[in-house]
Amino acid sequence: MAKENTALVLGASRGLGFALVEEWLGRGWRVIATARGRSAELEALASRYPASLLIETVDINNVETVRALRARLSGRPLDVLFVNAGIARAIEESPASAAEADFLDMMLTNAFSPVRAVELLRDRVVDDGTIAIMTSELGSIANAQGFWQLYSSSKAALNALMKGYAGKHAEDRHALLLVAPGWVRTEMGGGDALLSIEESIPLVVDMVEANRGKPGLRYLDRFNQPLPW
Repeated sequence: MAKENTALVLGASRGLGFALVEEWLGRGWRVIATARGRSAELEALASRYPASLLIETVDINNVETVRALRARLSGRPLDVLFVNAGIARAIEESPASAAEADFLDMMLTNAFSPVRAVELLRDRVVDDGTIAIMTSELGSIANAQGFWQLYSSSKAALNALMKGYAGKHAEDRHALLLVAPGWVRTEMGGGDALLSIEESIPLVVDMVEANRGKPGLRYLDRFNQPLPW
């Protein structure tokens, strides 16, 4: 009997996270999906996949909820841990015009909390499994053009923190992926974004699955192509 793969998606109540859950379920995976509160969309999806989808309540910025999830996952190995949680605020502002709280909230949610979650949950992922975090092409310092300056800096910080994580855990045999899905039309991406969810997420899942068993940190787009740091 073939082994059933399991993915944990942190931040799955809507948008790209929800699409990841739906895509993996459609491929016959078991999925654990987290949301900060009740999600009608996830509950409807669970009614379609009652044996394959488990919904957990987690606020990635509340470390105790992440620790509690880790405890509940005892004895439940993960093939993929995908941290998708993220926010975009003050996207048109600069440091001179933005509210400090907006920037600090993005740094917490987009950079600090995802890497903290990886550190707390890494030992729940099987040795040849994959740990992925949703970043952005805008996280590339080499390619920076000033677009969404503050959001971009939070994703650059995320990338830097994962560089540090990989350096501290050189023995880690997981595939470590910083995933840039493209500019996608979601509530966060906005209506001017270039891609539909259907044009992005199946390719993202293909890329994540293609990197299984390939240890080390990589910053990749949805086509499995490396991006400049």
